Amino acid sequence: MTLPPPLTDLPDLDNQLQAVGYAVLDARSLARLSDVPCGAFEAWAGCWDDLPPDGHLRDGGRYRRRRHSCFVVAPGAGPPGARLSIVPHRAHWQPVEYNALHGGIQRWFEPMATAMTTHTAWARLLVALADLAARLRHAPDARWCVEAHPFRIDTTDGIGRPTPEGAHRDGVDLVAVILVSRLNIKGGETRVFDTRGPQGVRFTLGEAWSALLLDDERVIHESTPIQPVNPSDASSHRDTLVLTFRKESFQGPADGM
Repeated sequence: MTLPPPLTDLPDLDNQLQAVGYAVLDARSLARLSDVPCGAFEAWAGCWDDLPPDGHLRDGGRYRRRRHSCFVVAPGAGPPGARLSIVPHRAHWQPVEYNALHGGIQRWFEPMATAMTTHTAWARLLVALADLAARLRHAPDARWCVEAHPFRIDTTDGIGRPTPEGAHRDGVDLVAVILVSRLNIKGGETRVFDTRGPQGVRFTLGEAWSALLLDDERVIHESTPIQPVNPSDASSHRDTLVLTFRKESFQGPADGM
């Protein structure tokens, strides 16, 4: 049995984030927020079949594949394509305070597929979420530094760990965890906890292109390990797109750019 997510109506999104630090949108609401047709994101689904292995896993696992690219969303009210720019390829870096397992090292991954990053819906999605971050932080004139991570967690090792670092924050302002697919798996439960007390929620994202949105200053989050429903099925996996939005600069040894 899985617990359904506590969905947020789109008109209530800003108030929900301000009040409790998280919100969950179904696929239709995410499309409306991004001003794209329902089903537009499906054009990207095949990109998850071409993710290279993550060579940085310090637990010795082989269960994670990923790519990584970085973008900047400029402030203003112009068209999404004009406000979004891709930045020169750079390493992913987090301080150990936010990632005790993989923090403090530069992790280089292959960049994302251009079929995804040049798609019209890509700019609309990132700009819509950057505008949400601007409202959350009351920062209409900020520029937003975006890191994008397509992940595939599989069961090559018998178990896959979406968050091997455990419950954590990311050191950013806004996090979006978008479910792309679940195939022949059990587990992968999402857990969100208030950093200021014992309050928390747990549920399972099940609808493709539904999204968990997090105020990273208010909450910590994790996803539980996955296992195959049918151990003989080698294709068992959980695909997600994780987007992080940080005001004015990327994380790095000198918090650069």
